[in-house]
Amino acid sequence: MNFQNALPTLVALAIPMQLFGQTPVGLWRSIDDVSKKPKAEIRLVEEAGLVRGFIVAGLDPNDKADAVCALCTDERKDKPMIGMTIVRYLQKDKSGHLWSGGDILDPNNGKVYRAQISINEDNKSLSLRGYIGAPLFGRSQTWYRIE
Repeated sequence: MNFQNALPTLVALAIPMQLFGQTPVGLWRSIDDVSKKPKAEIRLVEEAGLVRGFIVAGLDPNDKADAVCALCTDERKDKPMIGMTIVRYLQKDKSGHLWSGGDILDPNNGKVYRAQISINEDNKSLSLRGYIGAPLFGRSQTWYRIE
């Protein structure tokens, strides 16, 4: 087999390998649903096969450095927002393109929603869906990779 004949096969094999290597682990910038401005930086980490995410920094100029989650109703109530885990217990599904089974906290209202994450093909953004019951009943955000 010469190189010209092998090139299309190599390219076809490389594409699924690239998608398989996508991961939500890293530092992400969330965007506010209403203002469309950067809201926060969230670090996603993987521990024992589960993805969790915590707030690294608030990006709204009106955010207070010592802000707490006054509206939270679980163990995070009145805890500092910076360092707070807001994404928990997500695990990769069999396809390798979706992380689900966990939840996300909206610190603006203190509510916890079921969550799923999928990495976009560019590996530079992700779609996060928070929902009640089924994914059909929820809202999505796009987060952008910082690192």
